[in-house]
Amino acid sequence: MPVSSLTIVMPAYNEGPTLESAVREILKQNRVTELIIVDDASCDNTFQAAQSMAHSDPRVRVIQHSSNQGKGAALRTGIMTATSDIIGIHDADLEYDPSDYRQMLEPFDKGVADVVYGSRFLGYGPHRVVYFWHYVGNRFLTTLSNMFTNINLTDMETCFKFFKRDIIQSIVIEENRFGFEPEITAKVAKKKSRIYEVPIAYYGERMKKEKKSDGKMAWLP
Repeated sequence: MPVSSLTIVMPAYNEGPTLESAVREILKQNRVTELIIVDDASCDNTFQAAQSMAHSDPRVRVIQHSSNQGKGAALRTGIMTATSDIIGIHDADLEYDPSDYRQMLEPFDKGVADVVYGSRFLGYGPHRVVYFWHYVGNRFLTTLSNMFTNINLTDMETCFKFFKRDIIQSIVIEENRFGFEPEITAKVAKKKSRIYEVPIAYYGERMKKEKKSDGKMAWLP
């Protein structure tokens, strides 16, 4: 039986050029009942674009940080205010395809999963060819994570992660930046959560993105 509701949490920092397109694609998915956009004190028009989307669709909520804190902090803010049965993460660009929500939700619908990761390395759908050393780095970090958690993920660093709300909201998220990925993986593994992976498409448009706010490095991928 399908889960009754899905919240997508979208952390956003200087994503004005792609935000509207990403939001429109997400809202086309009929399982989405709530989209929370967390603007992490962007320097461009991200907040204004998010507000415009909220005015046009009641499913969209916008939260703005008063200072840049990092992706992990933005996710923490969005996750703790989500209200749906399942909480998913989707970045404010078009590297991941919202149409893949169907297979991400399938293990929840079958009642077999507490957490679902979308893997870019399981051989489904189109995948942009990535830089070799980026791939090696990802595999190294995933292997290291697997060694400490005793699970066998193929893509720990994926930005497509779905959780049962009671699971993710019971976890204290401490990392403010990109340490969120290994932290949350370690903590859901420690809870003995039922973790599944499903193959997803990947349209990577950028392998490196450096942004600064008030002289601080922020949002390193």
